[in-house]
Amino acid sequence: MQEEYLLEKMLKGKTEKEREIELMQTIIETKEKLKVARCNFEYAEEDMIDYYSYQIKANLSKLDYLIKIAKRKGIIFSRANELKMRLFGSNNMAV
Repeated sequence: MQEEYLLEKMLKGKTEKEREIELMQTIIETKEKLKVARCNFEYAEEDMIDYYSYQIKANLSKLDYLIKIAKRKGIIFSRANELKMRLFGSNNMAV
């Protein structure tokens, strides 16, 4: 499948644990970008409305894609795990 090829290419040469952590980090980063785009959309004027609506749509699509991959790999992405990663980084993360 095309999406798995892209993911494998991105994560080439890493252990399964490192891949899972990187996937979770990418999900967190994408959620943050989506949050920022939504906030900016609230205050956008004229042409910037289109810009932020495209950013929102792009980040939603990316997030859906990443979550689908995580589910397929059996990665449990709980709110607690997300908070641990945000607070302590990937060094102290047990997936």
